[in-house]
Amino acid sequence: MYRILIADDEPMIRKGLQKLVEQSGLPITSIRTAENGTDALQRIREERPDFLFTDIRMPKLDGLELCRHVAEMDADIQIVVVSGYNDFEYAQKSVSYGVKEYLLKPVTIKGFQEVLEKLVRFSAKQRSETFVPVTRLEVWAAKLDEAVWLLLEQELQAILAAMRSELDGFGLKPSRLCDVLDELHVLLVSRINKRDVFTLRAGLQLADVSEKEEAWRRFDGSVRSLCEELRHKRRGRRKDPVEEAKQYIEDHLAEEVSLEEVAEHIGLNASYFSQLFKQSTQETFVQYRTRRRMEKAKKLLQQPHYRITDISGEVGYADHPHFTKTFKKYAGCLPSEYRQKMGIE
Repeated sequence: MYRILIADDEPMIRKGLQKLVEQSGLPITSIRTAENGTDALQRIREERPDFLFTDIRMPKLDGLELCRHVAEMDADIQIVVVSGYNDFEYAQKSVSYGVKEYLLKPVTIKGFQEVLEKLVRFSAKQRSETFVPVTRLEVWAAKLDEAVWLLLEQELQAILAAMRSELDGFGLKPSRLCDVLDELHVLLVSRINKRDVFTLRAGLQLADVSEKEEAWRRFDGSVRSLCEELRHKRRGRRKDPVEEAKQYIEDHLAEEVSLEEVAEHIGLNASYFSQLFKQSTQETFVQYRTRRRMEKAKKLLQQPHYRITDISGEVGYADHPHFTKTFKKYAGCLPSEYRQKMGIE
């Protein structure tokens, strides 16, 4: 996907170039226009384009000065100068500012298409020279996902530092680094949202960034904001959700606690919590709760001063016959028989 900016003080030229871009079949994210160099520079700072088509003679800031400013940004913007025949020698002075191609007015469809194809080929080659394997991005996204999901702040800090150190080794230019960080951020948010628990916002804006330090600052800040958003949604809890659920069940064995209630307590939706709990414990929520109730019942039955009817209530069974039936199914004998085995009359 490409972002394109067209700068020309003649409305018909701007519209004509825009139409040629639209008809080119190129995958486009955005096409923006500017009527002078000053406006163009402002738009570049707001959102870095991949390709810039600029006239030479424009008011406020001419095309040559615009090219100079773009070159100073080190932003990997491919520039095409669009000039009249009389301005061609003047336009050639912009070569020192990294201008890739020239288009003579009036611009023809064939000439424009040839230039556009050259830009795309050069862009593909440039990106391949600083290629970061998708597998590495997926590995980093997986590590970040786990740290963010479990709110492991120290581990997250270590992952970010290691990732930055490794990426620095690729020698990426600022614009390419922004592309990589943006792709990584999309992968991370996608992984979190695939859990189908919360829908988090992407929240990363790098289009106007021209320095590596600023790119990293925004990326780190956005990742940490995901943690804050999760923490807020979970009402500040940092524990492992399954372990927290187990503790909640343990503290409420005497009550008829439902799966929905536990899920709400730990800040997860019931459907996801049910799957997560089964995956982690190899038991359903009801199976786990019943087993813990029966284990507690065994401990209480080994204490002579507890009446069996009282034990029934202590482990969440208001219906004593139901408790007796459940205990026999679990332990293989009635509660009274279990006591006899313990030598308790």
